[in-house]
Amino acid sequence: MRYRTLGGTGLLVSEICLGTMTFGGKGFWTAIGTLDQKVADTIVARALDAGVNFIDTADVYSEGLSEEITGQAIRNSGRARTDVVLATKVFGATGTGPNDRGASRGHIMDGVKASLKRLGTDYIDLYQIHGTDTVTPVEETVRALDDLVRQGYVRYIGVSNWAAWRIMKALGIADAKGLTRFATLQAYYTIAGRDLERELVPLIEAEKLGLMVWSPLAGGLLSGKYSRDGEGPEGSRRVAFDFPPVNRDRAFDCVDAMRTIAEARGVSVARIALAWVLHQRFVMSVIIGAKNVEQLDDNLAATEIRLTPEELETLDEVSALPLEYPGWMIERQNTERANSVS
Repeated sequence: MRYRTLGGTGLLVSEICLGTMTFGGKGFWTAIGTLDQKVADTIVARALDAGVNFIDTADVYSEGLSEEITGQAIRNSGRARTDVVLATKVFGATGTGPNDRGASRGHIMDGVKASLKRLGTDYIDLYQIHGTDTVTPVEETVRALDDLVRQGYVRYIGVSNWAAWRIMKALGIADAKGLTRFATLQAYYTIAGRDLERELVPLIEAEKLGLMVWSPLAGGLLSGKYSRDGEGPEGSRRVAFDFPPVNRDRAFDCVDAMRTIAEARGVSVARIALAWVLHQRFVMSVIIGAKNVEQLDDNLAATEIRLTPEELETLDEVSALPLEYPGWMIERQNTERANSVS
C-alpha cells in the first residue's frame, strides 16, 4: 500500500480508501448493500490489516446506519482512532423538513453533530459537502466549514460533485478572507468516464487538491461480469441500480481491451480497471466498496499491478475523450509554443 498527502496538506492517506455505502441496507440503500455489523467488522479489519488507513462514509448512507456501523467497526478493530483517517459527508436529506438538506450553515451545523454522535468520535478528519447546493451562497458554506475547523470538530474539509468554477470560487473566497481551503475533491472517474479531465483535473493540479475517486468501476459495469446486451450477475448492483450513467459502447470497448490484458496477467478485469485509475498522476485515493472479503481482496490487489507503457497506451487510446471545444482550439493554438519550451 502506498500513501499520498491529502491534497496540499501534510496528512498521509492510503491510495485505497474503503467506502462504506454497502454497510447497513436501509431504505433506498438496500439496492447498494445490506452488510450487518459482523460482516462490516470483518471488512474494516481486513482493509486496515492491508494498510488502508482511509475510510469514507456519509450521513445519508442507509439513513445514518452506515455511519453507526462504520464507527463501531473501527472501535471493534482495536485500532487507535488516530490510526484511521475518517471521512464523512453532509448535504443529502436527513429528514423531511425543508432545512434538513443542502449546504446551509444550519444544515451543516446540525449535520456534523449528528454524524459525530453516530460515528462515536469527537472529531472528523475530512468533512465533505456531498453535492451542489444551488440555493445557499458559496461563502456561507465556506464560512460554516471554517468554523467547524476552528472549533475542532473537523480537521480538513472537502467537496464532492461540484463544477470546477464553483470550486474555484470557494477557494478564492477562502484565500481572500483567510478561511480554510478545500483540501480534496471527491468525484466520479473511470476509464470509461474521463469527463473530469476537461476542467476539474487542471483545477485540482493547479490548486493542489487531492482527488478521491468514487465508483471507479462505474457501479460494477467495468468488473467484466456484464455483457454488452446488459446481462449481469443476478442481484448485482447494476441490475438493481443502474448508476452512474455510462456510454455503454465506449465502456465495453474498454472492457474488451482490459480483458485482453487481464487474461494475459491472470487477474480480473476489475483489477485492471482499478489499476488504470491508480496510475493517473492526479489521483490521490480510489474509493472501493465491497460486499464480501473476497471482493475486497481482489480490489486491494489492484495496488500490486504495474501496467506497462504499452498497456497504458492501449487503454488510453480506447478510452480517450472525444474532442470538445474549446479544448481542440487551445491545443491547436498552443502546440508550437508548447513544443518550443519542452
